[in-house]
Amino acid sequence: MVADNGGVTDPDIFSALLGAEGRDLLDGLKAYDPAQELSVATRLRRTHAPDLVSAALAQARLRQRAVPKFGEADAYRMFFTPNGVEQATRTTVAEYRARRLADQGVRSLADLCCGIGGDAIALARAGIKVLAVDRDPLTAEVVRANADALGLADLIEVRCEDVTAIDTAPYDAVFVDPARRGGRGRIFDPEACSPPLSWATEAARRAPKAALKIAPGIPHELIPHDAEAEWISDGGDVKEAVLWFATEPGVRRATLLPSGATLTGRGLPNPPVRKLGRYLYEPDGAVIRAHLVAEAAEELDGGLIDETIAYITADELRPTPYATAYEITDELPFGMKKLKAILREREVGNLTVKKRGSAVEPEEVRRQVKPRGRNAATVILTRVAGAPTMLIGKPAATPGP
Repeated sequence: MVADNGGVTDPDIFSALLGAEGRDLLDGLKAYDPAQELSVATRLRRTHAPDLVSAALAQARLRQRAVPKFGEADAYRMFFTPNGVEQATRTTVAEYRARRLADQGVRSLADLCCGIGGDAIALARAGIKVLAVDRDPLTAEVVRANADALGLADLIEVRCEDVTAIDTAPYDAVFVDPARRGGRGRIFDPEACSPPLSWATEAARRAPKAALKIAPGIPHELIPHDAEAEWISDGGDVKEAVLWFATEPGVRRATLLPSGATLTGRGLPNPPVRKLGRYLYEPDGAVIRAHLVAEAAEELDGGLIDETIAYITADELRPTPYATAYEITDELPFGMKKLKAILREREVGNLTVKKRGSAVEPEEVRRQVKPRGRNAATVILTRVAGAPTMLIGKPAATPGP
């Protein structure tokens, strides 16, 4: 795996960045505008070494990118690499997983393929002593710097080693996060990850407790029979899937953050296809990835609008954390001319376009219909009983308890 370190490839330069001069530079770049980089760099190089300025500017950019995942308080104290920012677990997800491990009685854990330490930080904050392992020397130094910056050095031990050489026997649990990016970009074959899924699975099985992070799009047939599989979304976006060992083998689960609502599979058959009702429910992505649309449909007393489309329809509006509800006012055969006429007649200027099972892109719809007016509407491009269809509606107000 080739490490992309954002201009910091020399350990001596990174060490200088950790010193008083480097930290002062970084403190002064918190609000820096990357569009002004040339002028900022020119000014700073009058009083600082060029390599140190370049490293500080690279870190300032990475910290800004890291804020959505780590929050300002942590991001502006931490250190990053470009791959580390890209692949690091969002703090809300890492904290949720750390709580699950702590609740299982885990007090020590080997974090294999730890990256820049996002999971190690959450685990340590949950009271778990962590061995953080990464084979890239600079990445290991970044983890040490982050543990120190956040006051967690006593709980996080860092080793720069190949994870396959680590003896995990002394630890209560193992967490493995295989690298899913290589020199050519994202890796989709689990056996081409580093380390491969087969090795990570065996490492997990040898531990008393284990969690293995995998891509959310993993084919279900590749999920080990003795693992619980959990898909996690945050704010409606699917972030990851986790294989849990020594918990509930064979269980499939969808967990939605920040609420923590969890839907567990019961092996239900596919919901029936039924006529479009007054309400359309769009299941959360974690529910879809976990193949739990049937469980969501049962809660809503609903069915599918098409056997191949993950939209649920029902006549009654019910509160649910697992799907977003829309009240449907119109069901039309696909056609831009008719849609444009209706939206113009209703003075729709605030238009939301969603799609599932349609080749037409939302941007193309907006370009053709040219929405104008003071009203709002949602258009859903999909199939109903196999026919290309446009549904017009609005988000439905969730009923109270």
